[in-house]
Amino acid sequence: MATILIHIHSGPDQPVKGTLGCIVALAAVEKGHGVTLFLAGDAVHLLAPAQADLEGLGIGRLGDLLDALKAKGATFVLSGKSSKARGYDEALLAGYDARFGTPDQLIELSVAADTVLCY
Repeated sequence: MATILIHIHSGPDQPVKGTLGCIVALAAVEKGHGVTLFLAGDAVHLLAPAQADLEGLGIGRLGDLLDALKAKGATFVLSGKSSKARGYDEALLAGYDARFGTPDQLIELSVAADTVLCY
């Protein structure tokens, strides 16, 4: 199967983009592809519990999508600089197969992936 990197840089102020990236990631992981989501900029807010009820019109509730992605084994990489600048620490990663990453790691993940999608 393919490896797919989904780079989400849109935050809660653009709920369709953030949730669309998650629903596409879920579709890919359900087909057996290896999926990594790299969240940068305001997208790091998407993992915050306060955003669980965020809904993209016609897409669904963010919390449900994230729960399904966790259950299916998707990996999350959050920009460490974006997270720190927005007041997040390791607690944001709890319960996820997740780590903080750097711009260099985003490039490495992009080069290694078969497909890169951005939202």
